[in-house]
Amino acid sequence: MPALPDAYPAPAFEAKIAAPDDLAARLAALPRPLVFTNGCFDILHRGHVTLLAQARALGASMVVALNTDASVRRLGKGDDRPVNALADRLAVMAALECVSLVTWFDEDTPLARILDCRPDVLVKGGDWPVEKIVGNAEVSGWGGRVVSIPFIHQKSTTALLEKIRRL
Repeated sequence: MPALPDAYPAPAFEAKIAAPDDLAARLAALPRPLVFTNGCFDILHRGHVTLLAQARALGASMVVALNTDASVRRLGKGDDRPVNALADRLAVMAALECVSLVTWFDEDTPLARILDCRPDVLVKGGDWPVEKIVGNAEVSGWGGRVVSIPFIHQKSTTALLEKIRRL
């Protein structure tokens, strides 16, 4: 039996994680049309992955921007949120086949990353009316589409955590 190597290379998906300062250079390599979405994605569930796959189908590549831990806490989702730290959430998101690039934002909204990416398609889940989606005016202004994808699976991290706490 051959000996195992002392070290293993980092998983290839980690190369899909891009710091905001590196975003411009990384975006140049992505095919268009480019889809952009964002969120906390604290505990990934079926609702998330369904939405992400549907969003990705609207373009040739997709960037996902995650709220930093501080940004998640400011959303008022609870003192124990996020459950998973940003580095872990970035890695899980990057491992998804439908995600081309993953980055983050510390602000209360993803507008800076949307402006950095200039997506052709801006997507949020069905709980967001198009007119309330941050970046709607900007993306529409440069000729892009803004889409609110209806939920197929009524799942939420908050509901999942409530169920776990009851056990």
